Amino acid sequence: MRSFFRTTYRWTIRGMKLAVFGTIVGIVGIIGVLIYAITQGPPSLMTEQNTVFYGTDGEIIGEEQGAEERYWINIEEMPESIKDATLAIEDRRFYNHFGFDVKRIAAAALTDLKQMRMAEGASTITQQYARNLYLSHDKTWKRKLNEALYALRLEIFYNKDEILEGYLNTIYYGHGAYGIEAASRQYFNKHAADLTLTEASMLAGIPKGPTYYSPLANAERAEARQQQILAEMEQNGYITSSEKRAAVEASISYADGEEDDTQEIAPYFQDQVVTEAAQLLEVDRESVQTGGYHIHTTLIEEHQRILEEQVKRNIPGSEEIQVASAVMNSHSGAITALVGGKDYGESPFNRATQAKRSVGSTIKPFLYYAALAEGYSPVTMKETQPIEIEVEGKTEPYIPSNFNNQYAEEPISMAQALAVSDNIYAVKTHMDIGPEKLGKTMKTFGVEETFKPHPSLALGYSSISLFDMVSAYGKMVKGTESIEGHTIAKITDRHGNVLYEYQPAYNKDDAVDRARAFTVTHMMTGMFDPILDADYASVTGTPIKGKLTRMYGGKSGTTDNDSWMIGFSPQYVSGVWVGYDEGSKPLKDFNDHRYAKAIWADTMEKIHETEPTAAFIPPPGVKGVYIDPETGYVAGPNCPQERLVYMEETDIPEDVCGGDESKDVDDEFKDDPWFKDVVDWFF
Repeated sequence: MRSFFRTTYRWTIRGMKLAVFGTIVGIVGIIGVLIYAITQGPPSLMTEQNTVFYGTDGEIIGEEQGAEERYWINIEEMPESIKDATLAIEDRRFYNHFGFDVKRIAAAALTDLKQMRMAEGASTITQQYARNLYLSHDKTWKRKLNEALYALRLEIFYNKDEILEGYLNTIYYGHGAYGIEAASRQYFNKHAADLTLTEASMLAGIPKGPTYYSPLANAERAEARQQQILAEMEQNGYITSSEKRAAVEASISYADGEEDDTQEIAPYFQDQVVTEAAQLLEVDRESVQTGGYHIHTTLIEEHQRILEEQVKRNIPGSEEIQVASAVMNSHSGAITALVGGKDYGESPFNRATQAKRSVGSTIKPFLYYAALAEGYSPVTMKETQPIEIEVEGKTEPYIPSNFNNQYAEEPISMAQALAVSDNIYAVKTHMDIGPEKLGKTMKTFGVEETFKPHPSLALGYSSISLFDMVSAYGKMVKGTESIEGHTIAKITDRHGNVLYEYQPAYNKDDAVDRARAFTVTHMMTGMFDPILDADYASVTGTPIKGKLTRMYGGKSGTTDNDSWMIGFSPQYVSGVWVGYDEGSKPLKDFNDHRYAKAIWADTMEKIHETEPTAAFIPPPGVKGVYIDPETGYVAGPNCPQERLVYMEETDIPEDVCGGDESKDVDDEFKDDPWFKDVVDWFF
């Protein structure tokens, strides 16, 4: 007997020691797990989400997504019914546990032991969320352990509302819809905030088995599941018996499931938005598309509609020729409309941003800007006739020519040369100031191409994108390097935190000179002024002059393969390129050459219908002077014709047209009111 008691005593002591040891090990283990979870830091709640684009009016113009439909909405935007229904059926003690429901775990473990397999789960919402974010859905002990660790980290670093918000935004509801907002749109074609109790209780039952419980796959099973959820909601005090009865009896109407056949708004523009956002956020395009960003663009839908209409109206759909065009705000650089081709469905290649084509004579304004810094003025006179220029390293000379081989028989001014697009004047000026100057000037205006100092550079045989050319013209019109063509005004994350906001950037080391820029800008209005017609050539805007109802400036350009028109008002800059995708294919006929100007004129006129009349304000340092176009002299009372030209006061000619050379030039303008320079822009 003593031996029996002695043995029993020894085993009792050993048992107590083992219990104490086990408790200590358990406590140490729990502390270790907690330390591990804390040191790992907060797990990311980010998942793939649809990125949404907004126009300038705040309306959604498009969305980008990954492989699935995903949206993120704040928990405050979710109706109480979907939150209550989800808690009732999935985890009614969610707000009272620390990520693990011990009662459910014990019951599930007992079932698993009886069946000797993982037959029943007891996952809380936190555990399910951890699984959705980081893990597979395999029923293995290893996955369960990892799930528990992730769930613990979620509970440590986030509050319950944040976890529930994340869960409801990521759980799968079937048919490619992840999250309650996507599910609401998929099943009922409405936002989640507008869900009724009947609809919410139906959706809450789907995640248990997205295929099995989908009302679109099996209405009977889905309705049985819905009634179970409503019963749980009533039993747990989320709804009253009368609310339950009303929800059961209410009819439910599902979306028809047909594809949305509405035309996408500005698809080429949206492609550029994704490209620009990827650069700004320093991520790849896919990360933009699935990052859940809210991107506020510069698109004005009315401008886009007008531009697309004018492209279709002017170029027959049967024509093989392609087009690119953009409209930009002259004050901010915001791109308000963009077309990268005739049909995005047929060809998503964005010719406005991705294609680089020879720009022809549209480069000449930048050449004359450079020349103004080298002692030239708008009335600098040069003879134009056939010339040959020796090129280093070439056996044959470079021989530029004018259109139809027509030349002036007497000197012409820079202002007239620009208006009629005289090539000889441009090449001679280019070589006179130094062929490297134009390339440097293009970089000042934001064009980062490699420009070889060749005589042909003056005639635009370098390839530049339309987007960059429109942006460069914007800098000229505004008179500052800070204007940059852009499609994005602001980017926020899904919580509204601002990640980027457009701000103009100034470059003190290579700034645009306002006085010179204004002088060139005003000279470009000459392409629409018949007073500048020469005996051998008309101003280049003659074909569209009759369409225009207000003051514009601009420059056209033509090569064998490309037709350009870039022009502006005080409010907007617009550019159009027309040509064939095969860069070596020449423009065929008269129509190929007229499309660009026609589209530009019709678009600008339509855009300006609701715009007030505006004027360009001359900056300090330039003076408006009436000049005789034929001689370049100041226009006197007896001069047969005159043209307003802006230049530095030191460049104003001393000679006066009309046989009144003895008169002081300043006398012509001393009585002008201060606002005369501005008023002259309206006429």
